Amino acid sequence: MPTVKMTSHLYRFFPQLQNQPVTVPAGPVGNALHTINEQAPGFTDYILDDRGALRRHVKLCINDTIVIDRKALTDQLKAEDTLFIFQALSGG
Repeated sequence: MPTVKMTSHLYRFFPQLQNQPVTVPAGPVGNALHTINEQAPGFTDYILDDRGALRRHVKLCINDTIVIDRKALTDQLKAEDTLFIFQALSGG
């Protein structure tokens, strides 16, 4: 099963994902995000906009490749892949 790694500040909002391996079924990235949402309700609300596309400040990578389909999230995860979730931090 693909594994998921994310920037550590996301654990502030979703502590149930911290200090444990997060795995998702192989298949479309969108399905993977919804699987994470089952473990941590509200996760997709934080990562996706009201149309189900990635928010502007969120980047996803499968291994070392940036996810291309930010709207339908159809990029495919294989069993040996790692999905990285990055959220930009901003400030003044």
